[in-house]
Formats: sequence, C-alpha cells, structure tokens
Amino acid sequence: MNTLTILGIETSCDETAAAVVRGLPPGPGEILSNIVFSQAHAHAPYGGVVPEIASRAHLEILDGIVERALAEAQLSLSDIDAVAATAGPGLIGGVMVGLTTAKALALGAGKPLVAVNHLAGHALTARLTDGVIFPFLLLLVSGGHCQLLAVSGPDEFRLYGGTLDDAAGEAFDKTAKLLGLPYPGGPNVEARALLGNAKRYALPRPLLGRPTSEGHDMDFSFSGLKTAVRQLKETASLNVDDACASFQAAVIDILCDRVANACVRFRKDFPKLETPALVIAGGVAANRAIGTALRELARRQNFAIRIPPVRLCTDNAAMIAWAGLERFAAGAADPFAIGPRARWPLDGSGRGDGDQAQQAG
Repeated sequence: MNTLTILGIETSCDETAAAVVRGLPPGPGEILSNIVFSQAHAHAPYGGVVPEIASRAHLEILDGIVERALAEAQLSLSDIDAVAATAGPGLIGGVMVGLTTAKALALGAGKPLVAVNHLAGHALTARLTDGVIFPFLLLLVSGGHCQLLAVSGPDEFRLYGGTLDDAAGEAFDKTAKLLGLPYPGGPNVEARALLGNAKRYALPRPLLGRPTSEGHDMDFSFSGLKTAVRQLKETASLNVDDACASFQAAVIDILCDRVANACVRFRKDFPKLETPALVIAGGVAANRAIGTALRELARRQNFAIRIPPVRLCTDNAAMIAWAGLERFAAGAADPFAIGPRARWPLDGSGRGDGDQAQQAG
C-alpha cells in the first residue's frame, strides 16, 4: 500500500484544529502540519467551556485553520487521500461545525470522508508517535474521560473500567475553581502542587484497594475527592499549595491502583506478550507528576510505557488525522449522511463515557 496523506479536523470542545499527517499503520507517522487554536481565553471568565461560545468560535475560524494546515504542509486538497473529522463524542455544536466542514471539503474535492471517534484519536496517538503495536493497554485520562481499555485494532476496544462519576481532568478543573485558581485548572493545580506538602491533608481515595470479587476493581471515582476539597476549603487556615499537592497525590494513588489491576487483567487476556505496552493518553497525561508515577508503576509491572509529547496529549487534529488514516487504511470510509454524536463510547457499551467536556459551572 502506498503512503497515505490525511487531512484531519478537530472541534469537539474548545480547540479549533486542523492537521495533515502522512504514513501507514502501525506508524510512526509524519506530521506535516498541526494547527491548534485554543479558545481558553474566551472561556476563562466563566471557569469552564461555554458550548455556545465554543461552537460560534469554531464556525468563525475553522476555514482559516484548515487553510493554514494545508499551506504549512505545502499541499492542496487534491493531494489529500481522505478527509477525517471528529464525529463525536463532544459538545454537539462544535462537532457539527467540524464534521459539516469536512463533508463540504471532501464532497468538493471528490475525496472520501472518514468519521473519527475523538477518543480513538487519543488512543491511537502512540502509534502515530511511536508505532506501538496492537494490542496494548490504554489509560485514557482527560477532562471528560477516564477509562482503561485493551486496544486490539483501530476500531477494537475492550473496556476494563471507567469513571463512575467525574473524570480526573474534571476533578482537577473543579478543584482549581474551588481553590480560586484560574482556568484552565489542571495546569494551575499541578504548578501549585509543586510548592506544597502532599501529606498535609488526608484526602479520600475512592475505590482504592477494591478487590476484584467486589467489582469496580478497574473503575474510577473522583466526586468524593472533589467533595472533600470543598469541605477543606471551609478551613480558615487552608494552605492552597498543600491542598493542591494533597489532591494531586490522591489522584495519583487512585490512578496507579486502577492501572495496576488493569495490568494484571491485560496479561491474562494476552498471555503471549512478554513486555506489553501501557499507553497514557489524554490531556491529564501532560501532568508530570502523574507521568512519573505511572512510569514507575509500568517498570514494576514490566510494561513498556508510552506517553505522547505534551502537545499531542491535549486535543489536536493530528491525532484525528492519524485515527482517520488507520481506519482508511483498513478500508473504512463513511457516508456523507453520517451525523454528529454527543456520546460515543469506544467499546459500544455506554460505560465510561463521561461528560464530554468541562462546561462552565
């Protein structure tokens, strides 16, 4: 098969993005361009993403972002093999803008359309960057999602566990808001945690140590932790740095406990793999303390860990283009009648689907 060149479009939340990638599965691929416009400044006054503002911004600037992506790649639409776009899950207004634009471009240029699950974009990024071979264990941890999955193909996902309430990134953002830190909250909590004492406050670790016999041994829960921070805020002598450090330490303990259980399950499911890969994807993967803890866990479990570069952990269009490339290489293309989806679980179960974005309030 000849090398494929794919244009990707991402508009599921508050990043307006377009990219061009080239390559063949299993990768690594080449990123010819990756343009991302963040709307964070527009949503900062509200402490979260406002869907109406996000969709309006996508509509206003997406055409220009696509033009920039093609220009930087030094290509025209005629040079593209297919157009890929996020078709869900996400804020429905934003997804509609991106998918409709992709349909228009594909129809006008006579190119196939590939609809991409946003979560699959995150999941397959490690193949774009490192050529990770199927199957691998995935921790997808972001503002709207917290899931553990076995990934066996571009459309083959087995859910091991998901969040029962809040996602990890959502808990970071809401904790930041409770503590009076600016939006986006995750990076600010991480920065303040570096200055604090993680043992200052005894915060809960929901589901920690839950044995397999009781179920939920690979599920996550963060709402109780968030509630504990709210109660902590009422303490007159609260130290914000120590609160951030204590909160982050609790999240790390929860993630490591769940991932350790998933490593055991993955080895049972794929016993012939000598050194399986553990892939960490999603915006929270950019947190250095979390990355360090998971690297140590992977070493103890004899897994080869792969965490994409920070710029590819947060929402971007290169991951959408690559996921589209993987599906297109496998013979998949989608009809122009395909519609946007606010919810779209990777394994089709409906579990672990979470909120699609951190909205205001």
